[in-house]
Amino acid sequence: MIQRVLVANRGEIACRVIRTLRALGKDACAVYSDVDSEAPHVKLADDARLIGAAPASESYLNIAKVITAAREMGCDAVHPGYGFLSESASFAEACVAEGLVFIGPTPEAIRRMGDKAEARRVAAEAGVPPVPGSAGSCDDAALAHEAERIGYPLLVKAAMGGGGKGMRKVGRESELASAIASARREAQSAFGDGALLLERYVCPSRHVEVQILADMHGHVVPVLERECSLQRRHQKVIEECPSLAVDDALRSRISEAAVTLAKAVGYVGAGTVELLLEEDGSFWFLEMNTRLQVEHGVTEMVTGQDLVEWQVAIAEGARLAEALPAAFTPNGWAVEARVYAEDPESGFLPQVGHVDRLALPGGPGVRIDCGVVEGQDVTRHYDPMLMKVVAHGSNREEARTRLVAALRDLHIIGPATNISYLIEILQGEAFARGDTFTDTLESSALPDPPDEIPDAVLALAALSLTSRGPKGASDDLERDRWSPYDRLGDFRIVPTEGGS
Repeated sequence: MIQRVLVANRGEIACRVIRTLRALGKDACAVYSDVDSEAPHVKLADDARLIGAAPASESYLNIAKVITAAREMGCDAVHPGYGFLSESASFAEACVAEGLVFIGPTPEAIRRMGDKAEARRVAAEAGVPPVPGSAGSCDDAALAHEAERIGYPLLVKAAMGGGGKGMRKVGRESELASAIASARREAQSAFGDGALLLERYVCPSRHVEVQILADMHGHVVPVLERECSLQRRHQKVIEECPSLAVDDALRSRISEAAVTLAKAVGYVGAGTVELLLEEDGSFWFLEMNTRLQVEHGVTEMVTGQDLVEWQVAIAEGARLAEALPAAFTPNGWAVEARVYAEDPESGFLPQVGHVDRLALPGGPGVRIDCGVVEGQDVTRHYDPMLMKVVAHGSNREEARTRLVAALRDLHIIGPATNISYLIEILQGEAFARGDTFTDTLESSALPDPPDEIPDAVLALAALSLTSRGPKGASDDLERDRWSPYDRLGDFRIVPTEGGS
């Protein structure tokens, strides 16, 4: 049995994994960079090691340093979280070579499904049709020839990696050369591999994904689907479970496709098969994520299952056929919003700064997966996601209402955030109708700043100003039109008559 686990990550996912490990009675260890010494995941862990400087290449992406830390802390297993090394076959191999249990799929499965060209081939052979497109090619002339065959509009995509990096939409032939050049540069920088492939741009379409759990004994269980169509620049913003567009018959079809694909690569652990769903119910294979998804919380809310707990159980040899149903039925509805330190009015540029005050919401059905605390600095070195706010209800409208209320009660004094943007999306007619497609947000106007500032924000702002001092406060308050500081100008708290 696994006793001591290194969580090779940071932020909210490290905190979330650590909590489950501790609930299971297992020791949870952490690694951190020099700017994360006071980060919440470090304080939650039973032990922690500094592994390098802030750049991820010198810390969280450095395989040798992570493995050394695991050994120094006496760990017998590693949980990679998501991002960083979570989909690195080389990291999984290094763990196995050092006698560490890698809580995830085999290196071979990671490698095969991480290469998008290979994943497309595997899917086609398994009878799960991939989005019409090309195989990977490093030759620009070959890509141009393939583009003529596929037709426009199309997507240029990095053959390795994901997360929207190395991806460009091309509307006409005249845009192709520059899109290939920029996508190749970005792919080379992000993944160390500039190989590209082309895919037809399927629009309108929905991004629907199937969560699966697979054990070491060949049993694969589909754990419902998630709707992830609301995206900005190919990055998910709002996710929900189940999907409004998926009925029981379609759920059965996409679940069968996901199970077939997982079995084709001998998959073990938690994984996600992403699909593009057309309005007529036909669907295309997009990719497989060989890790825990960011949005796994919505699945947990409607099934009552802890996916991290199942990852650990599978790594310990659990047999899913004896513990889980062959298919799940949704219990209510869950919707998630990703809260980023980014400014919608400045092109969603990532924001940095000190978190002066943080007031988290509560209420029935509300879950917060948070990766920051008061007093922490949000830096430029890592993904700007601060937390995920999830709400569960008996139906979609109740979940939506609870999520909006939770976001209104979430107050952050510090870097600019996208909270008002998220509320605007959730209160929009498109979301209410369920008309959520992959291009919905790109074609929508940005929200206006709120007309009124909540009293709770004003109170937090006042407290922050008085605690930091007039000069220190005003020096920091010139960057965010959404901030109450900019809206109100300089002020100070003055005792009322008779006050103390």
